[in-house]
Amino acid sequence: GGDHTITYPILQALAAKHGPVGLVHVDAHTDTGDAALGERIYHGSPFRRCVEERLLDCGRVVQIGIRGSSYDPDPHKYCREQGFRVVPVEECWMKSLEPLMREVRAQMGDKPVYISFDIDGLDPAYAPGTGTPEIAGLTPAQALEIIRGCKGLNIVGCDLVEVAPMYDVSGNTALLGANLLFEMLCVLPGVKTL
Repeated sequence: GGDHTITYPILQALAAKHGPVGLVHVDAHTDTGDAALGERIYHGSPFRRCVEERLLDCGRVVQIGIRGSSYDPDPHKYCREQGFRVVPVEECWMKSLEPLMREVRAQMGDKPVYISFDIDGLDPAYAPGTGTPEIAGLTPAQALEIIRGCKGLNIVGCDLVEVAPMYDVSGNTALLGANLLFEMLCVLPGVKTL
C-alpha cells in the first residue's frame, strides 16, 4: 500500500536480517531519482536510497515494464551503472513474459528476493487509479506471468504500491491490486497451490 516510498524502510529491515536482497521490480518508472522539490526521500527515489545503503544485491535487480517521459536523454543509465537489468515495456509488448521470467529465476538463484509491484506498471486502461499513469503498459495477464514466474524463488517479502482510490472511480484498480497481492501470497515459499 501507499506510495513507493514505503519500500525503502521495508528493504532496510529485510537487509538487516538477510543482507542485500535481489529485487523483482514492476513499474513504469525506475524510481532511482535523486531528489524532487529538495527532498531526497520520495516515491521516485526509493531504489537509489537502497543502492546507497547497500540494501540491494544490484546484480540481482530486474526492473520490468519501464517507460514514460523523462528529464534525461538516457533515463536508465544510473540503473545500468549499478548492474540492474532494465526491461523496457517495448520488450514486453504483445508477447508472453514466461521466457523472461525463466531468465529472472536463473538470475535470482536461491538467495533472498523482494517483489515490489507498482500498479502503474500496468497500462492505465486496466489500472487508471494511480498518480503517475503512463500509456502503453503491461496487461493484467502479463502481470500474472511475472508474479507466477516468481514461484520457487526465495521470496522474503513483497508489496503492491501506488493505488490511489481518489483516481479509481470504477474500483477496477483496487480490484486488480488486491488480486495481484493474492497472487504474490500464493508464490511465497512453502505455500501449496493446486
